Parts: sequence; C-alpha cells; structure tokens
Amino acid sequence: MTKTVPKNAKKVFEGVLFDTYQWEQEMYDGSKAIFEKLVRKPSVEVIAIVDNKIIVLKQKQPCRENGFYGLPAGRVDDGEKMQQAAKRELLEETGYQSESMNSLVEFFGNSKIYFHEQVFIAQNCKKITEQKLDGGEKIEIEFWNFDKWLQLCRDATSVMPFGFRMMMYEALLDKKKKEELKNKIFGM
Repeated sequence: MTKTVPKNAKKVFEGVLFDTYQWEQEMYDGSKAIFEKLVRKPSVEVIAIVDNKIIVLKQKQPCRENGFYGLPAGRVDDGEKMQQAAKRELLEETGYQSESMNSLVEFFGNSKIYFHEQVFIAQNCKKITEQKLDGGEKIEIEFWNFDKWLQLCRDATSVMPFGFRMMMYEALLDKKKKEELKNKIFGM
C-alpha cells in the first residue's frame, strides 16, 4: 500500500470493494489533522472488436434495475494480473475471446480514492462459448460501430472509467483525437 497511502496509514475499514485508510498528517503550520483515503479493488474494461464493431453490453443488476450500457468489465481477483482479468471477464460476460489483448490506458483514481482501472483492446474476437454470468447479472450483447459507441460517453447511466469517458469526449470534440482513438482501437 505504500504507493497509494502513506506508510503510517492504518486500515480502519475493510470492505468487499473499498478499504479505508487513515493517518495523522502534519500541516504546514505544525498542527496535525487526520487524513483519509479509500482504496478500491482494481478493475478492467475491454473494448472487444468483432468484425469492426465494438461489443457493448446492455446490463441489469439488482441495484440498477433500469439497466445501463457498458463494456465487458469487472473486478480483478486476488492474485490475478490485469490482463488475465480482462480475458476472463470478456469470456464470462460475452462468450468471446481474443488472441490479441493489449492495454490502451490505465487510470489510478484521484487524491482521495485510489482505484486502478485498466482499459484493454481485444482485436478479432471470436465466440467460443456461452456467457457464464454471475447470479446478479443480466447481460445482452450488442455490436456498435465506432461513431455510435463514441456517443456512449454522453449517456450518464453508462459505466466506464471517468478518465476514459473524458478521452471519448475529447474524440467527439477533436477530429484528430477521434482518428487517433479509432486507429488505436481498430489497429489501423
């Protein structure tokens, strides 16, 4: 935890997704205050490509009955590497796999919440099995072209890393950034 919280921090709460750390911090005037930081379990997102279309998941979960859109994604299991988690989540949620899984971008939260998120690109995905969903997931698979997918960042109910949502917005506003992102995703 030394990269995310100070060495003198103490874990005051351990949750399923979040742990809370607190520490005493000396202020500039010599006084002391208690500082706090949340550390979330890491997760992955996968931009999965099938015949030049991006897999988008229409999901329902018990806490979000109205549904939402997102990419194949999920938490990294203890001892699992980020890329392994991306491959596993893609297969479980879609039944697709790819021989080519490359990192596009990583995010690490902010000053108060440490949250390691990594977005991967999976080229030339092939369906090899049926979905193996958790008991709390209902997922429909859709295939969107790049321009429709890029609009997903405007959907307030969609689920994706905040930093990646900002990259998508930039691509909507700047033709050069749009082409760069499209080239990275489709390997052009």
